[in-house]
Amino acid sequence: MKHESVLVISDLHIPYHHQSSFDFLQAVKKKYKPDLIVNIGDELDQHAISMHDSDPDLPSAGDELKLSKAYIKDLEKIFPQMTLVDSNHSSLVYRRALKYGLPKAYLKHYNDFLEVGKGWKWVSDLTVTLSDNTRAFFTHGMSANVLQMAQQYGMHVIQGHYHSKFSINYFSNPDNLIWGMQVGCLTNQDSLAFGYAKNFKQRFVMGCGVIVKGQPKLCPMVIKNGKWIGEVV
Repeated sequence: MKHESVLVISDLHIPYHHQSSFDFLQAVKKKYKPDLIVNIGDELDQHAISMHDSDPDLPSAGDELKLSKAYIKDLEKIFPQMTLVDSNHSSLVYRRALKYGLPKAYLKHYNDFLEVGKGWKWVSDLTVTLSDNTRAFFTHGMSANVLQMAQQYGMHVIQGHYHSKFSINYFSNPDNLIWGMQVGCLTNQDSLAFGYAKNFKQRFVMGCGVIVKGQPKLCPMVIKNGKWIGEVV
């Protein structure tokens, strides 16, 4: 299938996502009417089971999951069909199990522990054909230099993971124009979950990406006084 309009979401870090992120995504969906929704990872934060120190003033693992599932239900109502790419935060429960030697047979699938329908499908990475017959590779985040990845793969590359990166870069060869896109994040940087970034001079860039007729576009979520302005720019 060739995709005419693709919406790319990354790094919500539920339940520590920005309060306006779902309204923003719903507006982007209405404007661009995507035929494919790709969430390229870290839809969950799972701070309480992180490999790093967890803030004791944040919810426990059980409470965080309960909060996350409520928000996930809201997100599923907006996007009943969505492809989700494996990522470092969302896979923490499986990474923890591997570290402590638990076989996969003991574990639930994402759909089961999040209680979502079969319309949500998790993949390691994703390659699709766009409506202009070019190919696009979606990954959570393999290199800070997304254009270099596009050059290595010989196709468009779209990724998240790097919260302060929000860009489209191009290169051309005799046959094709190829691009790499970084789609930022939709997190609440002021949450204790991102305490590691409180002294960063660079702020997280809020937004998502769309691909229309093979061409990439960034949709910044413009924030004023802590809230989205209510307009897709």
